Amino acid sequence: MKYDCGFTKENKWFRYRAAAIIIEKDHILFAGNERENYYYSIGGGVHIGESAEEAVKREVLEETGVEYEVDRLAFIHENFFDGDGTLEGKECHEIAFYFLMKPRGTQELNSNSYTQGVKENMYWLPIDKLKEYRAYPTFFKEKLKNIKNEIEHIITYED
Repeated sequence: MKYDCGFTKENKWFRYRAAAIIIEKDHILFAGNERENYYYSIGGGVHIGESAEEAVKREVLEETGVEYEVDRLAFIHENFFDGDGTLEGKECHEIAFYFLMKPRGTQELNSNSYTQGVKENMYWLPIDKLKEYRAYPTFFKEKLKNIKNEIEHIITYED
């Protein structure tokens, strides 16, 4: 049995997450499902005993059906937010490592992913129009236009 690095205690929720930045033809890949009313980055909880890089490769393969290679770590994100959807009523704290993945030159995927029993869909959203979507993390809207060569540390307090 694999366990994610995270816990829920009363109304507090914490998770250590590894996530992917997959860009093809000026579009970034997001996931979504019918239960949540927003788009979210590809990725998931890091398992105990697993490195963030191993986790992101596993999550990308699980969600897209495609093996992507890691280019480099781009962002460390400390995210504080009030949960909604499945996390309704929870005070949430997430630490995420965002890895830039090497492009493959195609937007073709082989996705057949489910999250908590609900079908997950993949969406290629245009980077220059991200402001028009309810997509998380919100810092992508600005930061993806000009990704720096060093690792950026970002802290957000979402409403």
